[in-house]
Amino acid sequence: MFFKLRSVVIFRNYKTFGYLTDNRNFGYLKEEKENHIGDKIISESGSIFISVLGKRSQSLDSLVKKIKKHFTNVDDKTIKNDALEFYRTLETDGFIVSGDTLQKCDDKDTKFSYKKLVNSDISNEYSFPAIIHHEKYTQDFLEEFFKGKPQLTNLHIEITSRCNERCLHCYIPHENKTQNIDPELFYKVLKQCFDLKLLHITLSGGEPMLHKSFCGFLKKCRQFGFSVNVLSNLTLLNEEIVKEMKANPLLGVQVSLYSMNPDIHDEITQMKGSLVKTKNAILTLVENDIPLQISCPIMKLNKNCYKDVIKWAKKYNINVGEDYVIIARYNHSKLNLNCRLSVNEIKEVINDKILNDSNYIEQMAKEMEKKKSMTTDDYVCSVCHSSVCIAENGNVYPCAGWQDYIIGNVKETSLYDIWNHSEKVQYLRNLRNRDFPKCIQCSDKVFCTLCLVRNANENTQGNPLVVNDYFCKVAKLNKKIMFESRRKQMNK
Repeated sequence: MFFKLRSVVIFRNYKTFGYLTDNRNFGYLKEEKENHIGDKIISESGSIFISVLGKRSQSLDSLVKKIKKHFTNVDDKTIKNDALEFYRTLETDGFIVSGDTLQKCDDKDTKFSYKKLVNSDISNEYSFPAIIHHEKYTQDFLEEFFKGKPQLTNLHIEITSRCNERCLHCYIPHENKTQNIDPELFYKVLKQCFDLKLLHITLSGGEPMLHKSFCGFLKKCRQFGFSVNVLSNLTLLNEEIVKEMKANPLLGVQVSLYSMNPDIHDEITQMKGSLVKTKNAILTLVENDIPLQISCPIMKLNKNCYKDVIKWAKKYNINVGEDYVIIARYNHSKLNLNCRLSVNEIKEVINDKILNDSNYIEQMAKEMEKKKSMTTDDYVCSVCHSSVCIAENGNVYPCAGWQDYIIGNVKETSLYDIWNHSEKVQYLRNLRNRDFPKCIQCSDKVFCTLCLVRNANENTQGNPLVVNDYFCKVAKLNKKIMFESRRKQMNK
């Protein structure tokens, strides 16, 4: 009998316990809840049984020999029986697979494939029979175990500020796009992430593929067993990069595509020929079964044609994320906001979505209901609770867009110490909804998402507590549209 961890499963050994999770918290695939494997906390001894497994199939006898090294006073037969029972339970839960032969075991490890999605829905890509589904997500599991202490599970690393495009709406001032991260610093940070039991790494820029060590960075992330997201315009994709991307089943890509009209897309990127390069690269990833999501920000230039992107992506079963949220540049200049939709234009977009998506209002209502349960003691967002961002110069920020608020530098201080001891980190963690009295008293609050970086970047002093009036107007609009829609339904 042969056993192996599923390729979409991440395991972290905390010595006194082990943690198993699938990649649903970090991947870009839009799957239904029932197709998620979930999370599982296992005992200290169970962690040993899991730690000898890997992403390659091994015979039970081989695994027993490895386990025996940790339990020298236990006979082989007892270890074998316990291991078999334990692995069978984990297989039922969906975390591992088994087979009578090595090949049968490998074949059971269902890999993501766009080819399998042809004429089917993305949500049916995986099938895990008899799986026990767990409701909690990674952060809930870990923070509960560590009694509320924030756990760093996600790290965003901007490996370069350089970019070969000059997107009109970008939050990074173009004159600052000049540097690469030193490879030695990157590998040092990655080792610290491994020691901190981090689960997920996002690699971005600028354009990350401009860094000559990009493939080496991907390889090291894979060797450490990190889930990886790459944010790229894909115009520099090549065979070497594709090969390395395919090697990590926990890797996904996010790429921006603004229009299927080259005049519009290329005007936004300020790079002639960028649409053709990006579109061809997307099809290359699809052909190689590398999961990706298209990001399509809606702005003045593409508000009348963004749906063409969605329509094109649907032919290849590619998920598209589109919204109209554009934030000011981190140096508080607002020139890029010339691209941002006016409130009236947003109204047109939302009404069009309602017309073409029967579930849009229902989804809005669900989000509204979730926010009704929020209290004044709830924290505002996940920054410094589960994630931070490191720039190419070593500066650490709460998130990628908030780069005038430096909480430390990994050249001078370890990531562990920044996460646990930075005064600025503690300040952000102590912020609660009650620190925004205007929002707490607002009748539109359940139609709004409070965002610190949106406030800070648009405020000349960089103050995250000064609520951005533009998004207040958007919340009021959402409320009006919701009630108008419900009134129309009642009158039918």
